[in-house]
Amino acid sequence: MEQIKRPAIFLDRDGVLIVERDFLMNTDDIEFYPETIKALAAIKNEYIKIVVSNQSGIARGYFTSEDVERVNSEISEMLGGKGIFIDAFLFCPHGPEDECACRKPRPGMILEAAKKLNIDLKKSWIIGDKSSDIEAGKASGIRTVLVKTGYGGSEPGASNANPDFTASDIGEAIEYINRSAF
Repeated sequence: MEQIKRPAIFLDRDGVLIVERDFLMNTDDIEFYPETIKALAAIKNEYIKIVVSNQSGIARGYFTSEDVERVNSEISEMLGGKGIFIDAFLFCPHGPEDECACRKPRPGMILEAAKKLNIDLKKSWIIGDKSSDIEAGKASGIRTVLVKTGYGGSEPGASNANPDFTASDIGEAIEYINRSAF
């Protein structure tokens, strides 16, 4: 018997869940946006919650994969203390010039998660603050929300990605997703 596929909400980390800090590697610098906790708590139970993040600081030698895992673990622990659980943290360690399949705007991380976690992409979403997040979502066949926190779609080299919805922050993004039909 085939396992039932579930929808997911893919979340960019820096600029969506936490305040954007260039090349964050110190857990003391983690700062959630004021609406993050309430927004994550409001996500409907049927959604799998997955963080997908480009971490080119690894390829650039600014920090290691272990540093990224430590930051992700701290974020997970902080959220867990509030009763919020992220199902998976995925990150791309490559630089922009590496031409890998996992670095957003390519869909590799999303497609990998879909395969491993039996995700229904047609019913899934991505919330991001960069055009690369939106492009990765579109390349994966999922719906897209651009938030105006972090880079707000105005990062250097940004493309006109045309998200399905633009929200002021993660709170408004989750409200929109919760109101939307599959």
